[in-house]
Amino acid sequence: MRLISHKDKDYADWRQAMGRKATPSASVADAVAHIVLRVRAEGDQALRDFTRQFDGVELDEIRLSSPPPKPPKGVAAALADARDNIARFARAQLPRDWRQRNRHGASVGEVFRPFDRVGAYVPGGSAPLVSTALMTVTLAKVAGCRQIAVVTPPPVDPVLHYAIRLAGATEIYQIGGAHAIAALAFGTASVPAVQKIVGPGNRYVIEAKRQVVGAVAIDQLPGPSEAMVIADAHANPAFVASDLLAQSEHGPDSAGILLTTSLPLRDAVRAQIQRQIAGLSRRPILERSLAAGCSLAHVRTLAEAAGIANDYAPEHLSLQIRRPASLLPRIRHAGAIFVGAFSPIVAGDFVAGPSHTLPTGGAAKSFAGLTAGEFFRRTSIIEYAAPSLRRALPSIATFASIEGLDAHGRSAAIRFER
Repeated sequence: MRLISHKDKDYADWRQAMGRKATPSASVADAVAHIVLRVRAEGDQALRDFTRQFDGVELDEIRLSSPPPKPPKGVAAALADARDNIARFARAQLPRDWRQRNRHGASVGEVFRPFDRVGAYVPGGSAPLVSTALMTVTLAKVAGCRQIAVVTPPPVDPVLHYAIRLAGATEIYQIGGAHAIAALAFGTASVPAVQKIVGPGNRYVIEAKRQVVGAVAIDQLPGPSEAMVIADAHANPAFVASDLLAQSEHGPDSAGILLTTSLPLRDAVRAQIQRQIAGLSRRPILERSLAAGCSLAHVRTLAEAAGIANDYAPEHLSLQIRRPASLLPRIRHAGAIFVGAFSPIVAGDFVAGPSHTLPTGGAAKSFAGLTAGEFFRRTSIIEYAAPSLRRALPSIATFASIEGLDAHGRSAAIRFER
């Protein structure tokens, strides 16, 4: 952990470094480009080769054909509870067709149609993210997508398998990594191509999503988990420490940042982290994550903390201050904001309703979290009648003249020639 204070000589440098943008690594980009090219050229054979190389698994079948076993009653109930909250939130996000009249009297508007076929990436491995399955696939299901393909690394955990089906997936492929993204984007004999890919992943998965834009649409580039907490002297240091640890246990490249106006609280949070980590099962991962990506910072004011948060644009931002509502209007860049001491980030991770697929690496300055609306194509509707087109003719003729496009102007004027 790095301890820093506004009184330190290097505070200004640290403050400046907090303003970041998500940028790809050249070495990762090169490695992913090679993987994508091989999948496009070799299809299923490349998927089998990369699965053997990266996961140590020999694939008998790429698509899972067997149904998942039903989990214990309590597990099934928890999954259904989360799924229902997510679906309810997603239904409130659904876009609606609309029409209005423009200045010429023409009818203009938009219609929204769900994608026919989408793909979701669900991380697996040592932490099978059943919550990610629910917070991606459920949205596509609510949106009305007819085909929802999920890719996830093998071997697929039985509870994860069940959660993917519960959320509404129509097919599951036991492949992960950049090669899974390439398969969804370009298709193979076993994996038909999709129109849009959503979901989080490691830096290779995210780089693969970046490289296939154009062949498909994507949601965003959500990478390693991040948590930032803004706290004052009234915060409970145990709560703050637990939120930072919860996100840091995702992996060694996770980040946890505390911004506090109280030096005693900063030091108390550090002590709590050291106390709590001792009993956690993922301690080796946490120790690496905290060493590389955790900063506990003493700042001058809450307004300064809000400014740092906007520069950093965290995936998760927790406001553990006496009057969190007073600071909320100052926050412009964050994936999700957790208001008050009893809104732990884990509630958003698992059960609250909004999708936890959120922008990371500073991308929250440009991207928002995944919504049900992202599973729709928006199409503009333009309907002129003769009287409304006649009123538009002078402006159309002027634009055609300015741009030197005679055929453009004539295509409107010809409709009124005898």
